[in-house]
Amino acid sequence: MTNTVRLDPADNVVTAIRPLEIGTEIEGIKATQMIPRGHKMAMSAVKEGEPVLKYAQIIGYAREDIAQGTHVHTHNLDFRNVEMQYEFGTDLRPIAPATKLDTFMGFRRENGKVGTRNYIAVITSVNCSATAARMISSHFTPEIMANYPNVDGVAAFVHGTGCGMAGSGDGFDALQRVMWGYARNPNVAGVLMVGLGCEMNQIDWLLEAMGIEQGPLFHAMNIQDVAGLARTVEIGIDKISKMLPLANEFTRTKCPASELMVALQCGGSDAWSGITANPAVGYACDLLAAQGGTGVLAETPEIYGAEHLLTRRAVDNKVGEKLIGLIRWWEDYTLRNKGSMDNNPSPGNKKGGLTTILEKSLGAAAKGGTTPLTGVYKYAEPVTAKGFTFMDSPGYDPASVTGQIASGCNLVVFTTGRGSAFGSKPSPTIKVATNTEMYNRMIGDMDVNAGTMLEGVTIEEKGREIYELFLRVASGEESKSEAQGLGDYEFVPWQIGAVM
Repeated sequence: MTNTVRLDPADNVVTAIRPLEIGTEIEGIKATQMIPRGHKMAMSAVKEGEPVLKYAQIIGYAREDIAQGTHVHTHNLDFRNVEMQYEFGTDLRPIAPATKLDTFMGFRRENGKVGTRNYIAVITSVNCSATAARMISSHFTPEIMANYPNVDGVAAFVHGTGCGMAGSGDGFDALQRVMWGYARNPNVAGVLMVGLGCEMNQIDWLLEAMGIEQGPLFHAMNIQDVAGLARTVEIGIDKISKMLPLANEFTRTKCPASELMVALQCGGSDAWSGITANPAVGYACDLLAAQGGTGVLAETPEIYGAEHLLTRRAVDNKVGEKLIGLIRWWEDYTLRNKGSMDNNPSPGNKKGGLTTILEKSLGAAAKGGTTPLTGVYKYAEPVTAKGFTFMDSPGYDPASVTGQIASGCNLVVFTTGRGSAFGSKPSPTIKVATNTEMYNRMIGDMDVNAGTMLEGVTIEEKGREIYELFLRVASGEESKSEAQGLGDYEFVPWQIGAVM
């Protein structure tokens, strides 16, 4: 059986598919140390200061002389900021239009957008109204909701900010984009916004700025204006009770796959993420792009060191320069907060075989497939381009997915190697395991096993399996995360700037 994977002939390391005992021979070279599963073995001697290559790219520099056959990891590999030579549009691969246009059963909205779910959202402007929102949503029990079979639920989206912040700037703007983004996500049929009244993040400002008018399926109120918590909960329940029959009038109809906007996400990554699950999701993203749909990659710190591969796919210089601008912002952001871009990967990532952010990023970027990069967006900014796009966000999964859903994603695909219990509302999450061992251990959480790619299943076969699952879940099939009720606590707007 094959014991290792070499991703490119130029690589000077291989990845162990199973633990390698001392003396195990790989391509005529014997392991001189125990190599844990998922970790790297040096296939040639690397002198101190010289680069280590994986994916035919630099993933770090030898901290000391590394002998052939030894374990390469955090003890002998250093991270350095890499000076990249950026090219724009030099690796454009035009999308071949699909020969057959696929469909799914979705909820067509009045503005033409299509939802994969049909929720009523209770959205808070500030943490001070979080309890009220949860009390309102919890009133609508499964017994009550059984009377409205076309409504997936009443979900509260609460957060820990909204006050003690500047009334302008990156943080304030991002929070307002998130609130408005969730309110207009096509998976949401009706909205109740709940505030306290005196917070910095005023609901009235948002309504005015976005030109929103209240109506039968859009209401807003403040606790202070309606005389306290109990009265707010009572009025909120009444408002949603009146929305439910209207939301229930939406029914699923046949819609083109071009209406899907899929958030491309990873968390709890391991060495297999960039070898199995992420490339398979990338192939599914290519299939979606061929249908006229949209894939949205995010987590800017987790493309660091791989961004030069994405700029080569930019449709024009403006798109490529915008991506580089995000990288420069993050370098400055981490520097002024006395951090490092290599603070990511996490301890779990490292235990799974990932050593530096460069290595992690090269694998993470594979989720974006091979088609042209058509647009780059701020956190929670509406994504309007079709095909493969990018949205700025931190690498923290809940905050990143929150931004992607606010940008318009009506479906989420989430790859994981260490295992994840993540789920999201109003857009359902499909989870893809990178390895069979974890898939079997967490089979109640995982929708797809990409570990079979290490046993002969091709990227095309696994990618199509994932794409076809997109269509089924978009049509109403429950993902494993949905079946377990995840998504009520994973709404986490990115908090940028000082808390005052």
